[in-house]
This record gives sequence, structure tokens and C-alpha cells, in this order.
Amino acid sequence: MSLFGSEKLKGKKIAIVATDGFEQSELEEPKKYLENEGAETHVISLKSGSIKGWDKDDWGDKVSVDKLIGDARVDDYDALVLPGGQINPDKLRVEQKVVDFVTEFMHSGKVVAAICHGPWVLVETGLLRGKKVTSYPSIKTDLKNAGALWEDSEVVVDKGLITSRNPDDIPAFNKKIVEEILEGVHAVR
Repeated sequence: MSLFGSEKLKGKKIAIVATDGFEQSELEEPKKYLENEGAETHVISLKSGSIKGWDKDDWGDKVSVDKLIGDARVDDYDALVLPGGQINPDKLRVEQKVVDFVTEFMHSGKVVAAICHGPWVLVETGLLRGKKVTSYPSIKTDLKNAGALWEDSEVVVDKGLITSRNPDDIPAFNKKIVEEILEGVHAVR
């Protein structure tokens, strides 16, 4: 336990699926927060080594990749986090291994958290019909067209599916992830 953290999530493993172009703060801040709460996080990507973030209006820092998407198993994780950024989810949503992994997570009833443009990946699962969500405003129509019930709120939760709009919402997003993980498995979506 760190001086500022807790052991609330001790023994929990969190998958963070991202690739080049993820919004820096939307990966790094939830990762750090969840680790401070005692969770083990794995950055899962399309390539090994590292991936490069996007920091507001230019390329940001690199983050080490822990596992390739083809080697990741939903059974090994308690929750999934999908950071945003425009580039990252647009690349991820056309990769069948990513769509399959996220779809399996959605079916599992485990926590799925997506921020900003991250919910774009959720559209590809075909499982958003009737689900309450939020996102960055530019993908609102895509989510509505997928059958989601979009609202403009800091954080929206629907049976363990957590969504937020932008980096300003990260504190509320992080807290909800912890709360939902502690609640356990939700009704299968």
C-alpha cells in the first residue's frame, strides 16, 4: 500500500486496451489510480514494446505494452478500460481480435469502462442497444445509431458499463471504476 493509496482492489487485474494515439491522460491517470487502489494493470495492444500517446495537440509519451491482444484472456481480468483519443479507438475498432475481446468482456458482466472516443470500440460489439452512455460529443451520433441512449453527463453507469466524456471527467471516471469493481459481476449485458 502506498502512502496515498489503499488495498481496495488488491488481487484485481485490470486490462487497459490501447494502441498508438491514445489520449495520454486517459490511459495514464486511470492506470495510476487503479494501481494506487491495489490493482494490477496490464496495457494490452496490437504490438509489443511500447505505444505512443497523444497529449492534447501533439504526440506524447510512450507506455510499455504488457501483453498482445491475441494473448489476452477475458477470464484473467476483473475489468476493462478503453482510453480515448481520436486515433486510438479508430485503429482498435477495425481489429477483429480487439472487437472479439471487448465483446466477450461485454457479455461477461464484468466492468467495462470507456472514456472520450473510447466508446467507439463499443459500437463494434453490437451490444449498445438500450444502454445508457456518454462520450466525447463528436461520436454521440455513432453511439445513438448503435442504439445507445446518449446523455451529456460526467460519468454514466449502466450495469457495470461506465462511460465518461473527456479528460476533465477522469476523477469521477476513476472513482466509478473502483466502485463498480467492488460491486462485482453485473447482470450479463
